[in-house]
Amino acid sequence: MTTTRTMGCARKCASIVLHLSVLLSIVEAFSNPRVFKKIAFRRTPAKFISPQKHDCYRVSASRLFASSSAKEIETLTVTPIKSLDGTVTLPGSKSLSNRCLLLAALSEGKTRVDNLLESDDISYMVAALDTLKVPLERHSADSITVTGQAGPIYSPMPDEVCELFLGNAGTAMRPLTAAMCIGKGKYVLDGVPRMRERPIADLVDGLKQLGADVECVAETGCPPVTINAKELKGGSASISGKMSSQFLSSLLMAAPLLDGDVRISIKDELISAPYVALTIGLMKKFGVNVVVEGDMDKTPSFFISASEKYSSPGSILVEGDASSASYFIAGAAITGGTVTVRGCGSESVQGDVDFANVMSQMGATVKWEPDSITVTRDPSTKLKGVDVDCGKIPDAAMTLAVAALFANGPTTIRNVYSWRLKETERMKAIVAECTKLGATVEEYEDYCTIHPPKDNQINDNVLIETYDDHRMAMTFSLAACGGVNVIINDPACTAKTFPTYFEMLESIATH
Repeated sequence: MTTTRTMGCARKCASIVLHLSVLLSIVEAFSNPRVFKKIAFRRTPAKFISPQKHDCYRVSASRLFASSSAKEIETLTVTPIKSLDGTVTLPGSKSLSNRCLLLAALSEGKTRVDNLLESDDISYMVAALDTLKVPLERHSADSITVTGQAGPIYSPMPDEVCELFLGNAGTAMRPLTAAMCIGKGKYVLDGVPRMRERPIADLVDGLKQLGADVECVAETGCPPVTINAKELKGGSASISGKMSSQFLSSLLMAAPLLDGDVRISIKDELISAPYVALTIGLMKKFGVNVVVEGDMDKTPSFFISASEKYSSPGSILVEGDASSASYFIAGAAITGGTVTVRGCGSESVQGDVDFANVMSQMGATVKWEPDSITVTRDPSTKLKGVDVDCGKIPDAAMTLAVAALFANGPTTIRNVYSWRLKETERMKAIVAECTKLGATVEEYEDYCTIHPPKDNQINDNVLIETYDDHRMAMTFSLAACGGVNVIINDPACTAKTFPTYFEMLESIATH
């Protein structure tokens, strides 16, 4: 099997594996087996070998394996795709789903949240709210009514430590870290091994400036996070915005819970500003106004008055996930088919819809409606390489990396340092997998340049390592649009945000 052969080579030359560790699978948190429906793609099992048997080349147990026992996972062969044509209704946005759930829990009144994304990340947030004894009424898999606490959430076990396990869900870990600091209680927030490698120190620093008793692991600046919450007054905090906009969003969502005015400023630069605008817009729907001072793309400040309090809007519909839309948009641009994605469009609050404009720059034809985007490409128009600042669309930018394999000329994807801090080290992963498919990739600190294979001929039957990263699996499935078989390792990792992705892809694919 492919994985075993890779490991055998590593035993012979440990230094090579240490240098190319990204080519090994990152398999974490297999405590909840996932089952896929039977569809047209071919699946075969792949054995993963215990790292204890091969310490001579093990790079990091926490990076490569979740446990010391052997694990068996699936591979999925995406057969050559001739064209993608049809209409796709998008699942709810991950970012909006978890924000809606948390704000509903902090509000006064009951809020019904519809079109929630049914995925691992949302399940972790729901489980955390359950642990915190926030009343939840489940209507269906994508609909929940939350009874708000009209302010901070207090620990249901005041004399004990309340433990919240949040998997690899950054959209749960960061906002809950801030929210738990405002009430009363002792908490430990933790996750899978990869979560213990994802920085949170900038958020912890901002919370400490506001008076919170909170710590992360000093040596790494990462979870687990320990909190001794004793309520907070107002105040000011100045944080870095260079690593993740989620730190700022988390502070903003917690700010109305403090007993006083709050001012938060960015001391360097703010990446992924559209996600912050999304947070502010959602807070407004729950009755809170945030005053923005300065340019959002530079060093803005944000002011939240002590008089601002959350109140339920009654009900809220989660918009379709714009990051997920990128796979179908790119697929249409690559194959020349015609695909309509429903659930986000010209009136979307998500920055990732701008990915459609990048496809337009490459040569696709894009039609916008308030709630949908339709993409196609004239067969006489070949995709062309582009040079794009993707700082505002880092998730969708991954899809651009695969679209670049089909372009005429190189594509440069800039301002994506945040790739290195995500579910896996995405820069290394993208470079490795694009190279296996035949591209030549130049890697830099915060950007990369992808030179497509000669004549855009993708290598056949390549095993794509997904590194337990949902977006790697979905992004690289599009390589099959080059008329080749693509083997996806651990396709079930898409359960993090889009469990039905491969079924949906197959429903519009012509082979």
